[in-house]
Amino acid sequence: MHRRILAPGVLAAASLLLAIPASAASHTAGAPGIGDPYYPYYGNGGYDVSHYDLRLQYQPATDELAGTATILARTTQDLSSFDLDFLLDVSEVRVNGAQAAFTTSGQHELVITPKSPLAKGTPVTVVVRYSGVPSTKSAYGFNTWHRTPDGAVAADEPEAAWWWYPSNDHPLDKATYDVSVAVPDGTQVISNGLLQSTSSKLGWTRYNWRQNKPQATYLTTLAVGKFDITTSTSEGGVPVVNAYSKDLGDNDGAARASVERTGELVDWLSGYFGPYPFASAGGYVPNTTTGYALETQTRVYYSPKQFANGSNTSVVVHELAHQWYGDDVSLKGWKDIWLNEGFARYAQWLWSEHEGEGTTQELADYVYASHPADDAFWTVKPGDPGPDDQFDIAVYDRGALAVQALRNAVGDDAFFAILKGWPKEHAYGNASVGDFEAYAEKVSGKSLGALFDAWLFEPTKPAVPAFKAAVAPVQPKSWKRIEATNDVH
Repeated sequence: MHRRILAPGVLAAASLLLAIPASAASHTAGAPGIGDPYYPYYGNGGYDVSHYDLRLQYQPATDELAGTATILARTTQDLSSFDLDFLLDVSEVRVNGAQAAFTTSGQHELVITPKSPLAKGTPVTVVVRYSGVPSTKSAYGFNTWHRTPDGAVAADEPEAAWWWYPSNDHPLDKATYDVSVAVPDGTQVISNGLLQSTSSKLGWTRYNWRQNKPQATYLTTLAVGKFDITTSTSEGGVPVVNAYSKDLGDNDGAARASVERTGELVDWLSGYFGPYPFASAGGYVPNTTTGYALETQTRVYYSPKQFANGSNTSVVVHELAHQWYGDDVSLKGWKDIWLNEGFARYAQWLWSEHEGEGTTQELADYVYASHPADDAFWTVKPGDPGPDDQFDIAVYDRGALAVQALRNAVGDDAFFAILKGWPKEHAYGNASVGDFEAYAEKVSGKSLGALFDAWLFEPTKPAVPAFKAAVAPVQPKSWKRIEATNDVH
């Protein structure tokens, strides 16, 4: 959602100047960023998280959030101190049971100095007690905590965690989650994975959600409000949990007519991408004013505006495709965004063909012909678009063109083997565009460097006979519905 470059310098210096005890002379501070050139201060160095346990209480009337995050991690270097990405007010930090010193630095860094330095390879339990009003916090001039008439929603990309839990906020450090939130009776909590239990006491109801597969921080979601929750099981056996705000108004019917097809679409996508990789599927539609949708893992976030013109299964297909391409296999760096968006867009093209509203080739021909050679569309490189163009339409449409070009080059048998094999090859892990190129070459037996360069890395319109370049291309019937999802992620 947020396109910006964070200049390195001051924050790094501030973290590195923290006092290090003499006994820890061989230990150093963990880096205040994980090393992503697009977002130098997103994520952190020196440790790897395996699990987040969040036990929280939230009051919708005042937007007050309080609780404890317990983070299980392992050090990857000798550490004197380390950072977490976080914005709320911290009252106490413990590292392996002992009280730790802490301070803040830069825009969103919580800097923790444990009582004793940590050796490389040490299991670490970090407990952070905190509270605050998320809607009052901002970093880099923005806030990703979305208030609703009856609660709030955390769902944004490339960051959303800072406003409600401390984390190593980068897709490279995926972890499992337990999210437990108490809210006033009559209010509900939606999060990722499966609802383990609920309990009520003294006017509060606690909801306990569990995500048992590795999950990137930006894919972790929280929604508090008054929902109508539906549950079902897909024909293929996948549990489906959907939720709709009770005040969606005129958008309610179209939202349900779209999102209630989740089980059917998960099964259909499994035919292309392989078995669904998680324990549940579903989505939720809160009463927000945002315009986008986001592939929050197992529980997709949809803005009501996605359904303002009626039902749209295309957006549901896009976000569900991300469960394989983006969630199961996550990007190594934000420059690898094509692996998420190019394939999710191509899934919409496959759905169009399935519905008889335009084949993937017809859609490719239309997109190729619709952008003349001097169109700025071709200057965006989907394989490394830069942070300002990370979510440019070219990453989606030119990205899908690249997928069709790959299909044409290797033939359907190899192409669909690649499409289904890729999520299995890197299941629950991370991968880069380069990794995908190598995998496609291995499966197809073809050298594909020139093709990937032309479609993903050259700032010019590929001059290849892959697609028709009609002067007046025929617009496929599905195009308006696909185009209506240009703001999704």
